[in-house]
Amino acid sequence: MTSRKIEILVGIFVAAAVAAFFMLAMSVSNMSSYSGGENYQLIARFDNVGGLKVRSPVSAGGVKIGRVTDIQYNSETFEAEVSMEIEAKYDKFPVDTAASILTSGLLGEQYIGFEPGAEEESLKSGDIIDLTQSALVLEQIIGQFLYSKADDEE
Repeated sequence: MTSRKIEILVGIFVAAAVAAFFMLAMSVSNMSSYSGGENYQLIARFDNVGGLKVRSPVSAGGVKIGRVTDIQYNSETFEAEVSMEIEAKYDKFPVDTAASILTSGLLGEQYIGFEPGAEEESLKSGDIIDLTQSALVLEQIIGQFLYSKADDEE
């Protein structure tokens, strides 16, 4: 009888451990806290998206306001088009809002940061954000530094 109780307790402990690992995996992969409520769609075009991924956060002033839903390459404009879902309660961003690809944390998770402008008119669903700043690519920065050092030596 006691061996049966021990087997049941071990089974419950293993099930709890599996559930805890699942929650940890969801938290690390940015799939938790996905808002299923009212959203609106915005698009931003970047020269280089770096390591930006689908489901990366979109924030303004450090507050998460949405997520990246799609990243496509536009062969007509030769730019990456990033589609974002913004929560409906944040629907007052001016049309001259700027979007930048930023890096947070030690692991370098990239996200999109909004910098609101000063226009009276607000962005609507389907609008394209014109003012963008692409991701900084470390290799390009090092190349520019080495190139400028070579020019200084001449």
